[in-house]
Amino acid sequence: MGRGAQSFSPWWLRLTVVAIFLTALAATWTTNAWLTARFSENTRVRSELRLALYTGNLLSELQRNAVVPLLLARDPALIRSLDSNDFSITSAQLMAAQREIGAASIRLLDASGRTVASTDRYQLGTNSVNARYFVDALRSRDTVFNVANQGSALYEFTYSRAVVSDGRTLGVIVVGVDLSRLEKSWAGISDAVAVTDSEGNIILATEPRWRGRTLPEALEVRSAPSAIQRAFQVTADWTAPPADAYLQGRAVMQSEARVPFRGWRMISFTTYASIRERVNAVLALEIMGFAILLAGTFYALSRRARRQSAAYMRESADLRALNMRLTREIAERERVQKELRVAEQTMQQSSKLAALGEMSAGVSHELNQPLAAMKTYLAGARLLLQRGRSEEAMSSFQRIDDLIERMGAITRQLKSYARKGGEAVEPVDLRAAVSSALTMMEPQLRTRSIRVVQNRPRGKVMVLADRIRLEQVIINLLRNAVDAVKDKRDARIEISVETGAHAYVSVRDNGPGVSDLEKLFEPFWTTKKPGEGTGLGLAISSSIVADFGGRLTAHNENEGGAVFMVELPLHDPDQPNRALAAE
Repeated sequence: MGRGAQSFSPWWLRLTVVAIFLTALAATWTTNAWLTARFSENTRVRSELRLALYTGNLLSELQRNAVVPLLLARDPALIRSLDSNDFSITSAQLMAAQREIGAASIRLLDASGRTVASTDRYQLGTNSVNARYFVDALRSRDTVFNVANQGSALYEFTYSRAVVSDGRTLGVIVVGVDLSRLEKSWAGISDAVAVTDSEGNIILATEPRWRGRTLPEALEVRSAPSAIQRAFQVTADWTAPPADAYLQGRAVMQSEARVPFRGWRMISFTTYASIRERVNAVLALEIMGFAILLAGTFYALSRRARRQSAAYMRESADLRALNMRLTREIAERERVQKELRVAEQTMQQSSKLAALGEMSAGVSHELNQPLAAMKTYLAGARLLLQRGRSEEAMSSFQRIDDLIERMGAITRQLKSYARKGGEAVEPVDLRAAVSSALTMMEPQLRTRSIRVVQNRPRGKVMVLADRIRLEQVIINLLRNAVDAVKDKRDARIEISVETGAHAYVSVRDNGPGVSDLEKLFEPFWTTKKPGEGTGLGLAISSSIVADFGGRLTAHNENEGGAVFMVELPLHDPDQPNRALAAE
């Protein structure tokens, strides 16, 4: 009987812990939801009551100032000053009226719109002939209300009325309404309050950055962190009911009331901070009770843990044996990895030998170009000698000599093709490399009716490269372009040199384009007939450009033809020259 109770006890304790945890979770969730809903409703009622009070204060302020223009427009002293154009004491009279009434400002305008008297001496002499409060007052002959946006998120609220005597309009009295003090009183109680006009634009707000915007735009405005962290961001509060909006990074309650004046509406935002404080206080007591209950349960479980410690010590011996076995397996794995690295090095050497064979075929491909040019120059020299033009023939022989020297330089680069790097690079003017390549291709271009268009900047475009290898790339691109337009009547090749963040050389033709751009730079892939090409030209050119720190790309034009572009880093004369390491 004792053994049965002992074996049953651990399971009973585990079930108790799970039951307590689930009960605590359900109770906490239910309590939070019920208290949050209750306190939120109370907060919403208080917010609506404050809105009703704010609305009454706003209407009272507007109505109190609405009668002022009517009284001043009938003041005999103001009428006499307008009739006689004597305004020596008029401003003093307006200041006295301002102190008694509490208006923001009072101005007297004559029939031309000029301010002849004002409680603000800086406004004297200003002309408001185009102002709404002046124009509307002359049209209606009654007291009119206007809201004017003065910029910098400031609005001016004015009542104006025409001053009429004996059927003549002598001027307009303008009374400014000070609503900013209402904003200050709202800011001291509510989190945020805004008043919108009939078009939805905010004209009064406790947050100055809101004025002049619609409510959705205002909620997207992010204030500077120094402004008491008034940042608007969408943050979810799982313990709060669905929020109406988000203010200061917290979910807020939005209340709205209609102001019975010109279609205005008042909106307030109240945070759930006070709600959360009261709810959290109750939840803390509830969670503390469950924590004490769980502590007792864990104490009971700890006694069982002491009994199991002896069994764990026995298991530790088995773990040590397992550790020894794992150590041996790790040593065996390291041995296999060393053998794998040796095999990888062997594969790399085989790849280098295969690349050497490809590069040898590439050199043969590159030698075909100067050989073809030499053949053309020899034919031209023979013809010139037959005609007795020996000096011109010597020029052709000099070009043949240059080509022979170039062929020697190309063959010397066979070793560089089989290595990762090449010969030392030096600053090269990209324009000169293009000119040299065009000179090399001149015999082939003359034999065909191909229009060659060159676009090169006036200034030097310096890059770090091996000039001979760079010219080989450009010659190969030109030769491919010539082959692409051989069947075109209006054959055209455009070669351009541009500079920006990098240096660019582009070769554009109006041929049929490239059928398979993905395989374009693979070795031994070509669209030419057997015997006409090895398929190594673009692969080698791409490798050369990569050695210079650039890249070779190609794409087809929408109107037909292909564009090959060489992109190389610009040479910075302030940096030391780089050199490609030789193996």
